[in-house]
Amino acid sequence: MTINIDFDTEKKLDLDFEAIIRDIIAAAIEYEHCPYECELSVMITDDDGIHELNRETRGIDRTTDVLSYPMVDWARPADFDAIDEDDDDIFNPDSGELLLGDIVLNQDRIASQAVEYGHPERRELAFLVAHSMLHLFGYDHMEDEERIEMERRQKEILEGRGYFR
Repeated sequence: MTINIDFDTEKKLDLDFEAIIRDIIAAAIEYEHCPYECELSVMITDDDGIHELNRETRGIDRTTDVLSYPMVDWARPADFDAIDEDDDDIFNPDSGELLLGDIVLNQDRIASQAVEYGHPERRELAFLVAHSMLHLFGYDHMEDEERIEMERRQKEILEGRGYFR
């Protein structure tokens, strides 16, 4: 598994970002029974950075807590049988790893939402990574049924690694 973690902000929360991110990514990959080694990128930014990305890539002119950019165009979430293993667009030709996509985390929202929801910043970071990983696997929360399923999966991933509300 290859996880590239970059910071696009000078200020950093007092968190072991790398350990939490790697732990939850591994948990989500295991939870979804992904048969491939995976590669993805994670960027930690702030309100201004994610606002700009949200405006540029989604046409939404406001800040958010996390953005997910999946590389796989899933017909059904986490349907690994439908993946074409010869598709160079979703497999790294050098490593053979499945290119899941990119996650962008807003550390300002990690801090404020932790206070708002009354749990530690490490739990909020873990939640946003689990949430984003499910998006990279093709899950969504636009409809109530999808939202309920995604929330169930997030909770199981987090609790499986000891992150409780």
